[in-house]
Amino acid sequence: MLARWYFDLISPYAYLHLKQFGKLPASLEIEYVPVLFAGMLKHHGHKGPAEIPSKRIYTYQHVTWLGAHLDLPFRMPPAHPFNSLHALRLIIAAGPTRQNVEAAFDLAWGEGRDLQDPGVLAELAGRLHIKDMQAALADEAVKARLKADTDGAIARGVFGVPSFLLGEHLFWGQDSLEMMLDCLKDPGLFDTPEMQRVRTLPQGATRKEVKGS
Repeated sequence: MLARWYFDLISPYAYLHLKQFGKLPASLEIEYVPVLFAGMLKHHGHKGPAEIPSKRIYTYQHVTWLGAHLDLPFRMPPAHPFNSLHALRLIIAAGPTRQNVEAAFDLAWGEGRDLQDPGVLAELAGRLHIKDMQAALADEAVKARLKADTDGAIARGVFGVPSFLLGEHLFWGQDSLEMMLDCLKDPGLFDTPEMQRVRTLPQGATRKEVKGS
């Protein structure tokens, strides 16, 4: 069975999610798909957690606690949010394997390094065995792949990272892993009458769109 994992290096939850994949069945094949979270936010008209001041503080404290709770190396980078574009391109250029994806996440969140710093990017390129970093960053095929994968994720209903797509079922967030495990054990999880009912539940009220002045 194949599952697609959509991620952006900007997300600490994606790092923490990745580090728990040992709970998944060894028979599950995972396709690692880098996407631009900012593109998803723009498409859906959402704000990121770091764009809401009180949520930003809560998120940073939560992931710091969660890293310790899971007994994982965890350190916030010097600034967040950061621009992950170039690091994602390097992953695509090297090939988005588990090893390469984890190397980038470890640098950003295990070691707390700045992926916007040219020296850190060069170090990442070295860890990914990329000989010519500038050529990789300028490669039009690499740029096109990142855009196509982001657009493809949006078309499949993905709205955030990290997200697994297992068949037609979406599992968003590192805390959805238990739900996904249940689905793997019971493929009929979403076929119950109540699961089907909530798919078409009507909206009881809607907020008016608030436009900036």
